[in-house]
Amino acid sequence: MSMGAPMRIRGVAEDLGVAALAGYLGTTVMEPVSQKLYELESDTDRAQEDAARPGPPDRIAAEKLTHLSGLNLSDAQLDRAAVVAHYGLAISWAPLYGLLRRTTALGPITAGLATGAAMSVLADELMTPAFGFSAPNLDYPLVTHLRGMAAHLVFGLAVAVVTETAWSLRGRRP
Repeated sequence: MSMGAPMRIRGVAEDLGVAALAGYLGTTVMEPVSQKLYELESDTDRAQEDAARPGPPDRIAAEKLTHLSGLNLSDAQLDRAAVVAHYGLAISWAPLYGLLRRTTALGPITAGLATGAAMSVLADELMTPAFGFSAPNLDYPLVTHLRGMAAHLVFGLAVAVVTETAWSLRGRRP
């Protein structure tokens, strides 16, 4: 192993730690934005969305995944598992930002928007309904999908701010 390999491993480990923090904080920034956008929707759109939604997607994911694992959790434990699923997805998605910044010519804003857009399309629009964590996409009004995209763009930008700040403080910019 060359002398550079331990440094590269350390750099990757630091990037993953920064990404975990960025994913967590990105979610805490995204949630109130999404809630405010939901409150601004028309009564008709909110009613259609509420009628289509079988329940909170994170809770449904927690129920399905723990059932598949053979676990029988209480409601309180399922609530905690839903929070873990919610933040876990964000934390696992945030490294995409660092990957984009380190391997492409994308700047911070573009990489942040790409990270958020990818999460919106792949996680919300494709994976969530495919795994049965939500109703089919066409059951929801268009504004639901637009709100999700806007909220995830905020997530991506927050991930960018946290990551770039951490890199700057550590003197490790891409």
